[in-house]
Amino acid sequence: MASDGGGGAAGAVWVYIETAGGAPAEVSLELLGRARELADRLGVSTGCVCAGGPGVRAHAPALIAAGADTVHIAEHECLADYLALPHSRVVTEAIRRYQPQIVLYGATTTGRDLAPRVASALRTGLTADCTDLQIGDHETRENRYSDLLYQIRPAFGGNIIATIVSPEHRPQMATVREGVFRLPDADVTRTGDIIELPIERVASTVDGGNGKPVAAGGPILVQDDDFLVELLARTREGKAVDLKGARIVVSGGIGVGSAAGFDLLRELAHTLGGVVGASRAAVDAGWIARDHQVGQTGTTVRPKLYVAAGISGSVQHRAGMDQSARILAINTDPQAPIFSVAHYGVVADLHEVIPKLIKAYRAKGAP
Repeated sequence: MASDGGGGAAGAVWVYIETAGGAPAEVSLELLGRARELADRLGVSTGCVCAGGPGVRAHAPALIAAGADTVHIAEHECLADYLALPHSRVVTEAIRRYQPQIVLYGATTTGRDLAPRVASALRTGLTADCTDLQIGDHETRENRYSDLLYQIRPAFGGNIIATIVSPEHRPQMATVREGVFRLPDADVTRTGDIIELPIERVASTVDGGNGKPVAAGGPILVQDDDFLVELLARTREGKAVDLKGARIVVSGGIGVGSAAGFDLLRELAHTLGGVVGASRAAVDAGWIARDHQVGQTGTTVRPKLYVAAGISGSVQHRAGMDQSARILAINTDPQAPIFSVAHYGVVADLHEVIPKLIKAYRAKGAP
């Protein structure tokens, strides 16, 4: 049901909703699914905030179906295009009014621009590029803290997995990469509240919330100075490969040896009906485009079959593929970390193994 005020119980778990192509971004829906799980663990509600131009309110049913109990809508023509200053002002003020204990953002170009600004305005912490989020306790010599957000991510060049907590500041905030969590199944039977956040654009001489929240029932004020940057044109470039949606991914690492070596992986991927992925080392070597990168700094994938050819298996790479249903690793080093997550391992030269795989599969009638 709709509401023009109130609602959004303090202590909720919130997600900032990005919109892409006229619909909520997949990463935002993924985070709503995880937020629902965290909120259930804490015994609180799940909320989200969605800011945009006229028509953004139409996203509310999909957000409720994905797990939101309360959808906060900031709809105004001045918010139609994402600009850092007005959007951060709106999100900051919404958080001040409704006081969620956790706020999650996608680790996209928008999320990475917005989240630090909001964290700075609220004087709270922010953990970037998390690979997992959990609820747990934390104890120091002086205090014991219950039900904190464990913000989990690789650190020190991927040599350790760090669990970061913010025991004394709220909200606890984190950005999470696309694909880290599963896209929740839409439940169209769910019901929730839609709370309108009234927006008013004012002259820059008026205090628009730089430190003092406006009364909860009043409009959120965005100032003319927030629009010193003007968006002149927008160009969208489609991805060269859909790693996230692929059922089979054949990835190569530095062990492939060269850009030409990826032709063999492309042939295997074509034979299996899959797509080609890569480790960061192969991408940094210039052997394949960055859109193909799998891992902490690339795309997180969960295919039915993941073939890791010539990939040693750093923690950053494993974080992006270790939830695959079946993992086949091919490497000449029997001590390669990739074997620790592989279901099947072949200690051999990939240039000898892959042609045999292609031949065997085609012998069974594959193209």
